[in-house]
Amino acid sequence: MDDASKLDYAGRAKGILGFSRWWQIVAAAGMMAAVSPYQYVWSSIEGPLAENLDIALPALGAVFSFYVVFQSLSQMPAGWWRDRRGPRHLTYLAAVLAGGGYVGLAYATAVWQLYLLYSLGAIGVGIIYTVAVNTAVKWFPDRTGLTTGIGTMAFAGGSALVVPYVRANATVGGYADVLRNVGLVILVVLLVGAVILQDPPEDWLGLDDDDEDDSDLAASLRGAAYTTREMLRTWQFWLLYAMFVATASADLIVIANVVRFAEHFGLAAVVATVAATVLPIAAGVSRMILGEASDRFDRKRVMVVSFLLAGLFRFGLLGTGIAGTGAGFVVAVVGSMFFSSPLYVYFPAMVADYYGAKHSSSNYAALYTAKVGGGVFAGTVTGVLVAAFGWVPTLALGGTLAFAAGLAVFALRPPADAGLGDEAAAP
Repeated sequence: MDDASKLDYAGRAKGILGFSRWWQIVAAAGMMAAVSPYQYVWSSIEGPLAENLDIALPALGAVFSFYVVFQSLSQMPAGWWRDRRGPRHLTYLAAVLAGGGYVGLAYATAVWQLYLLYSLGAIGVGIIYTVAVNTAVKWFPDRTGLTTGIGTMAFAGGSALVVPYVRANATVGGYADVLRNVGLVILVVLLVGAVILQDPPEDWLGLDDDDEDDSDLAASLRGAAYTTREMLRTWQFWLLYAMFVATASADLIVIANVVRFAEHFGLAAVVATVAATVLPIAAGVSRMILGEASDRFDRKRVMVVSFLLAGLFRFGLLGTGIAGTGAGFVVAVVGSMFFSSPLYVYFPAMVADYYGAKHSSSNYAALYTAKVGGGVFAGTVTGVLVAAFGWVPTLALGGTLAFAAGLAVFALRPPADAGLGDEAAAP
């Protein structure tokens, strides 16, 4: 796509916005970082909550399950609305839900209130996730991998700014103040982001009306504008869906169980701590690095290499764990997450490559529901498999799923009526 360089995306965007389009990414990334405590800080606040409310920890396990379900499924209606009405009013709603959810937790007195508040907050997180990812898709057709990587990196790594504060102050007597403060920060950041965000007009990639060649080029960059219903009729979507379930399962099984893996293999407590600390860092950094690589090189080839290496490093976790090699185990954790976590960059880019940017929010939201399957595998299914067969076969299955996703990439082709050649998957 060498001719694509003829299009001055930055200049066009500045003419529409009045400022650099990169401020859209700054706002999107800031909002992703703000809502990240819902996914990455829960383990630090559930203990004080359980003790103060006299609730058994297992009873709180459902709170995070509700989070995964509502965060994933809320993106479908949110994406549909955003594609038709823009991001601003949705983001205001998300600010109330996500910020208010955390503030409300400070006043909860029963477990059902925790379920309700965290689920409402999860809807806000889901709205922000689809708004942020698709802001990158809509404004950066030339740098989709990099810009979606920045946003999802902020979601993975943003909590690193919050965790030390929470762990230092979230005692039984002080956790309420922590929750209120975090909730207010979420509210303010999202309200500011809502003011900045806007979508480009549908025809912003078109050049002068009399420049038909360049207009055709602009249209070809994202193929046909598939609606979600039209997308669901293509076999490519269902293959992408199966790949998403497989890679999300492989990804989440490590995220949810890395400490238990280390303990099972008898590794030192410091190894488990280091592994849990570097895991989100590796996950976050990889999304930007490999997202940029997928823009510069053939996206499908990058996905093949990434998923195959993700599987290989998961088998490396087994080998180093069985051998009792702590340093090797940490390296394997880093490699596992570095190569699997960019799934949250590859898939929105592939959806835009194959089905266009016009309905990208609702289209990717439909694909993102596959994360529910990954969450079920990493939680319930993993528990059953571990009880029946043990940790080694279960972790090996995670590696196998990553391998399978890597091999499945070879079968991907653009939809026949998308107006794209097969190379179009590699902007």
